Amino acid sequence: MKVGVLFTSHPDPKTEPYPHQAVHARVTEEVLEAERLGFDSVWIAEHHFSNRYGILPDPFSYLSYLAAKTSRIKIGAAVMVVPLYHPIRIAENAAFVDILSDGRFQLGLGSGYRPYEFEGLGVSYEDRREIQYEAVPLILDAFHKKKNLKANGKYFNYEVGGDYEIFPQPLQAPHPPFFMGAGSESSMKFAAEHGFGLMQSTLPSIETIAEHGAFYRKHMASAKAPLNQNPAFGEFDVVRMVYVAPTDAQARAESEAGIIHHMKGFFSGGNTGGYLGDVAEKTGEDEFSYDHLAETTILHGSPETVIDRIEQLRAAGATSITLHYPPYYGPHKTLEMLRLFAKEVLPNVRDPGPQAQAAE
Repeated sequence: MKVGVLFTSHPDPKTEPYPHQAVHARVTEEVLEAERLGFDSVWIAEHHFSNRYGILPDPFSYLSYLAAKTSRIKIGAAVMVVPLYHPIRIAENAAFVDILSDGRFQLGLGSGYRPYEFEGLGVSYEDRREIQYEAVPLILDAFHKKKNLKANGKYFNYEVGGDYEIFPQPLQAPHPPFFMGAGSESSMKFAAEHGFGLMQSTLPSIETIAEHGAFYRKHMASAKAPLNQNPAFGEFDVVRMVYVAPTDAQARAESEAGIIHHMKGFFSGGNTGGYLGDVAEKTGEDEFSYDHLAETTILHGSPETVIDRIEQLRAAGATSITLHYPPYYGPHKTLEMLRLFAKEVLPNVRDPGPQAQAAE
């Protein structure tokens, strides 16, 4: 089991007051600590216009910065919102960051789920999946063909031909590991058929995760060469909210208010466009109680409890987990929590090789 950490650059209004510029130094410190502690990967998330979830408009810029600040840990975007970009620009920048990071880059792609981001950038939210379905094959062609690229579609029209080709070209062949954030059957089928690894959000229960993993694996046979050469093909990553403390009771006492506030706020005001409700089976008040979340969804508790939950995810088909948490616990408590996870949980969920030994 591989273990990473997802950062959404979500500000804490109490410690990072408006306009929240301090959030980026804090997130960078946590990224560097994740590398020191031996985590396998760090992921950052793209978001625009809101201070209620995340402030990170350009993942490639931040990943280039992190490439220079780190030396071992894999760095990735989870996810780039494909409909907001030109596919060739995604391909060019993905290759560039792969070079800058000496082959440590990973890329997650998704269609997006927050309408206000599309409205602010003048892109149709209703057309987002159709745009993605047109853009993704063009992104893949940019790596597999490199020359004589043409698009004559509804959303993209261009030509790269003659003496010209896509530069730069990545260190990882045929391209960096590509994942797709997907929760509906149509998007998971699309991910499998195009050779992507699958990423799941923080919200589906373990039972739903198992169903999604089986559905994804069933459709993997449809991925033909060269699409099935993606280094991440067959990988099944699950993002989980995490808080580990010496005991279950202490974990609850220190995290309950913050996690309930975060999970309820995630759905508030219709800012997720209904999409997360479709894939998370959480609508009623009781489904956001701490007891229900701890039993079905989040990784909160003692090291023993968290290890048990991770083993359930492994049994459900997950090949990696990515830890996530809101900023409301405070920087000091968050770093303490990550250090306890690295010391007590990491050695028990994967072999203690050189990366895990770095945490000792």
